[in-house]
Amino acid sequence: MRMYGGIDLHSNNNYVAILDERMDQVLCRRVRNELAQVLGILEPHRSEIVSLAVESTFNWYWLVDGLKDAGYDVRLVNTTAAKSYEQLKYTDDRHDARWIAKMQVLGILPEGYITPPEERGVRDLLRQRLFIVQKRTSFLLSAKTIYARSTGKSISVGDLQRWNRESVQALISDEMVVESLVTKLPIIKAMNRQIREIEKRVLAECKLREEFRLLQTVPGIGKVLSLTIMLEAGDISRFAKVGNFASYCRCVSSEKRSNKKKKGEGNRKNGNKYLSWAFAEAAQHITTYDAMAKKYYERKLSRSHPMVARRALANKLSRACFYILRDQVEFDARRIFS
Repeated sequence: MRMYGGIDLHSNNNYVAILDERMDQVLCRRVRNELAQVLGILEPHRSEIVSLAVESTFNWYWLVDGLKDAGYDVRLVNTTAAKSYEQLKYTDDRHDARWIAKMQVLGILPEGYITPPEERGVRDLLRQRLFIVQKRTSFLLSAKTIYARSTGKSISVGDLQRWNRESVQALISDEMVVESLVTKLPIIKAMNRQIREIEKRVLAECKLREEFRLLQTVPGIGKVLSLTIMLEAGDISRFAKVGNFASYCRCVSSEKRSNKKKKGEGNRKNGNKYLSWAFAEAAQHITTYDAMAKKYYERKLSRSHPMVARRALANKLSRACFYILRDQVEFDARRIFS
């Protein structure tokens, strides 16, 4: 009889449930996070298990890879899209594992993308780069705020990063304010060095696959952003339509509308936050290099908030990149912004 397994994975243990095609329980057990133990309880049912689905938010590499190496068909649950059965009054890990197995029997399991093991290290290093970039931005904005609050003037990021104690003291008389600014400068410089080192290492370790090279024809998308899109998006053929890709990049609205009225928000977290950041960065840069993109952004800006205009531009770029990758064509601003 065909069987389906669901594994609810936690930091130090996991709950394994196996159901048959009639949804009758075959196995339900909690085990430690040791691959040998998981394989041991699955072994008596190996020949009948059609697929196994793993639900985890952060620590699934070892289990998914181990199960695949053992010959199982493994799926990764899309945790932001999967919903528990809402009519249940009480749920726990056993119910969650059984529900994961049931969704496979019913054919409604929302699946996440399993990045090939050989690409995960570089992808995760690029994610660390993003984390540092975001922290650097927070330090820069904090320093700009302190300066503006004390002097009533603004300062560019480039000028700020060239400051030292003497240059700050020449602009601000209050020593406590000077100290507040000066303490941030070495941290910002250290993060700049770390970002450059990560980029150097990534570019030495990983090369763009041939089908992703055309991404660099988009003004503002260089090698690092191209690699980020490649490693986060994976095979573009897994997206049926351009809207699916734009949605995965979190570049579409998440409104719920009825009778032309907004009735609430959808699942804003469903998608890839790193692709969302990548296209936001591309939208930031393209207005410097492409006149048509700048004109489109300014037109949107005249009717909305800067963040809304920037997201509209990011949506355009995500859609353009989908067609670039699917059809293997170069970027054409006239087709996108006309």
